[in-house]
Amino acid sequence: MKLGDLKPNAGSRRDRKRVGRGPGGTDKTAGRGHKGQKSRSGAGKGQFFEGGRSSLLSRLPKRGFNHVGTEYWLVNLNTLEQRFEAGATITKEDLVASGLVRNLSRPIKLLARGEVSMVFTVHVDAASGGAVAKIVAAGGQVVLPEAVSLESGAPVAGAQEA
Repeated sequence: MKLGDLKPNAGSRRDRKRVGRGPGGTDKTAGRGHKGQKSRSGAGKGQFFEGGRSSLLSRLPKRGFNHVGTEYWLVNLNTLEQRFEAGATITKEDLVASGLVRNLSRPIKLLARGEVSMVFTVHVDAASGGAVAKIVAAGGQVVLPEAVSLESGAPVAGAQEA
């Protein structure tokens, strides 16, 4: 027996109904009736259509904290080692120029994947604790933007350099 000789048991499979393909029982309107929305291809109102009134989801009260969060461009340590030389000061513009970040439309976050053997000074918007620890252990530094206190509006002491 060969794989090419295998066939399903007789009567276990049926050919699908080919509608709208000329004489043969389901001709012309192909079982859809005449005209109207339901006769068109791609027709239908969708699973949550409620006859034109406001949907249930929009009528229910919204409660709680619905902050979606900030989307960052992510940069890993191992890619910094590949693209920059030892002792470099890496700014956000340098990351865009090197192709690690597409543009400056979002903040940039530094992540800890990979090891660091070179000294860098990196200016980014955010960094993971592991990434900061690895760069500092190699002799470099991570410069983050200044944090501002919500009460006084003054910069928080020691918040700029990590």
